[in-house]
Formats: sequence, structure tokens, C-alpha cells
Amino acid sequence: MSTSPLGCFSPTTGRGRNRRADGIPLCLVSTETAAPKHTPLRLLVLGQGRDLHSERGVECPGDLPAPSDPDLVARARAAKEALGDKVFVLGHHYQRDEVIEFADVTGDSFKLAQQAAARPDAPWIVFCGVHFMAESADILTSDEQTVILPDLAAGCSMADMATSAQVDDCWDDLCDAGVAEQTIPVSYMNSSAAIKAFTGRHGGTICTSSNARTALEWAFEQTGGVEGTGKVLFLPDQHLGRNTAVRELGLSLQDCVVYDPHLPGGGLTKAQLQAARMILWRGHCSVHGRFTVEAVEAARREIPGVKVIVHPECRYEVCELADEIGSTEQIITKVAAAPAGTAWVVGTELNLVKRLSTMFPEQSIAFLEKNVCYCSTMNRIDLPHLVWTLESLVEGRVVNPIRVDPEVAHWARVALDQMLALPGPTHKD
Repeated sequence: MSTSPLGCFSPTTGRGRNRRADGIPLCLVSTETAAPKHTPLRLLVLGQGRDLHSERGVECPGDLPAPSDPDLVARARAAKEALGDKVFVLGHHYQRDEVIEFADVTGDSFKLAQQAAARPDAPWIVFCGVHFMAESADILTSDEQTVILPDLAAGCSMADMATSAQVDDCWDDLCDAGVAEQTIPVSYMNSSAAIKAFTGRHGGTICTSSNARTALEWAFEQTGGVEGTGKVLFLPDQHLGRNTAVRELGLSLQDCVVYDPHLPGGGLTKAQLQAARMILWRGHCSVHGRFTVEAVEAARREIPGVKVIVHPECRYEVCELADEIGSTEQIITKVAAAPAGTAWVVGTELNLVKRLSTMFPEQSIAFLEKNVCYCSTMNRIDLPHLVWTLESLVEGRVVNPIRVDPEVAHWARVALDQMLALPGPTHKD
């Protein structure tokens, strides 16, 4: 089988106590086997609908230029040039190349939010990412700056798997089981501002995929250390929590339980909650959750000397078989440092894998799946949306501003500040 860049190697082929009065389920459909089915959040087209009942309050007014317009690139360049230093464009690593071309800086979500805060003279921050990322940027930037998301329906399936009402219900269950006082919440950066605020109110911290181990060590220290009896409620990605706790801190798989917000009591007994050390939210990344053991085994059969590198949002059994595990930034760094001729299969979002193959043509870089595995919500940010956003600013109209409620922003900032106080030089996703 060919090992040319981007070759693909595949395997064989209502929660009862929801506090919302309207009872609308807000989680996206899970892609994991045997996961409960949920009503998906509506993905709206600009000018063609609104869904203000969603936690993100999605409303998409406006008219996009046609995606077939041959002048889109020229229009984007002209608008960005006209705006000058008044606009600062952030591009997440998973964005399309057509969008990255116009980004002033690229990176992971928290790095980009920090970059926005470091540009206080730019009144408009255009965040080419997803909703929770733009929220973090709004929290970290000044009141004089406005963060703009080119498509308000660009959410994150993982972040949408944990709503504030569901997490409040979970905390009630921990109180009922008598374990809340010995539980510290740790929330992944890939969570809504409301979940970050919950974490701050309950004395917890935020983490990224790079510093998850440090965050968990800190959390356990608050309740007697890793060898003690304290617990962590890890939101919203069960895989990052499990991989970090078991593979890096030495806890066992039996120390971990999964809390399902769509089952009474999370599907757990009080005894299970009392015995657990890691209470993992039943959430996952719709991209990284697709990679399988069979895909890793197929790659090893087909490519002599291949190195498998995956994101820690992948399943535990996939991470166990990988040669390297790392955040998006760490994956880029590892591949960049590898000698010419190295063969990789990479388990992360396809836009980034394609970009790596272009950046490092002297290496053989393939995608760890046969199926296309873009982040569908991230890919809602495209060149027509970016052109519409920039041209609207040129005309004096600020579209799709992201503004976090001040009370929510305060407590979310408390949790983010706790993360920044953790030891270690980096806080990358």
C-alpha cells in the first residue's frame, strides 16, 4: 500500500432532572458506539433561521457571498487591508487553508485567546474557530474589544455535551452521595463559559491537553493527594480525563466511572460515586473519538517503521497502542523535529494532517482513518463567512459579537486564573 502523504489506513470497515423549563435537550448526537441519542443543536444557515433556546442562543442574520465567487480571495484581502490594525484575525489549527491564509496568528484555542488579549489596540477580534474559543477570548480581552465569530452555529460537539443545567444536576447527585465536599472539578478548555464558571464557583481549575496532568495533580492535592480519597469531576471529555489519570498518574481503570447526564443519577449508584477517584463526564470529541485500535494495527501492518501519533482525546485503547501522544501543538512540534524519511500516521483533525504533509514533504504523513474526519462545526467557518464578516466591519457593522454574561465571565476567569497559576511553562490545547 502507498505511503504517500495523506494516505489513509483504516480498520475493517433526557436526563430526567433538566433544570430548563422548556426541557429542550442541548447535546449533539454522540458518535460513540452505544452512546445515547440526543436531539442535535440546529446548524443554521445565515439569514435562514434562529434558535434562541439553545445554550449558545444561536441567531444567524445576514447574507453570505456565494462560495463560487471567484473574487472571494481578492475581497478578503481588500477588506483586511482596509481595516488594517483595527482587526486581528485568529485561525485555529483545524481551520481550512483558505481561512488560515488570512489569519494573523494560528494556534490552539487558549493560545489564540491569549494572543487576542495581547493586542489591546485591536478593537475587533475575528476568531476563526468555534463558540467556546470565542467565549474564552471575550473573557480574556478588554471591554473595549469585541470578539466576532464568523458563524454563530460553529459550535463544538464536545462542549455541547455538557450544559450548565446538566452539570448542576450532577453536582446535586454528588451532594446526595455525600462526596461533593471531597470533589474538585477540572474542566477541559473545550467547554462553554458556563461550565468554566461552574468550575470556578466550586474551587476547580481549567486544563488543556498539555497540562491536564498538572491540573489533576493540583486537584488531588486539594483533597489529600493522588494516594488519598479525594475525587475529580472531569468535564466534558471522558477520554482526556481517563488517559491522564490512568496513563500518567497511575490510577486504575477501576478508579474511573462515567457519569451519563441522560440517565438518573448519571447511571451510577451512590456506592460507585463514593468508590470512584475520577468521575468522568460522558462527553467526547466527534473527531478524535472515531480513531480505533484496528486503524492503528492496519497502519503498522502496511507501513514499515511507521510512528503513530495521536491526540489524548482519543480512546484509551488507541492511546495505549500509539508511539506518541500529544496536543495539537505537540503533534506539530514532534513531526517538525523528526528526520527526513520518517513515516507517520496522525490521529487528529484532517485539515491539520493535510497541512502537516504540505509543511514537511520530506516525511510520509498519513491520516489514521479511511473516512474523512474533518471537524464539521469548525469547518462552518469558510471564506464566504470570513469575507462577510470583514466586509461588514468595513461598512461599520459588527456582526456576530460574542459577549459572555459578566457574572459567568467572572467565575470562568477565576477558573482560568487558577490554571495560569499552575506550575509549568505552557498551557496549550
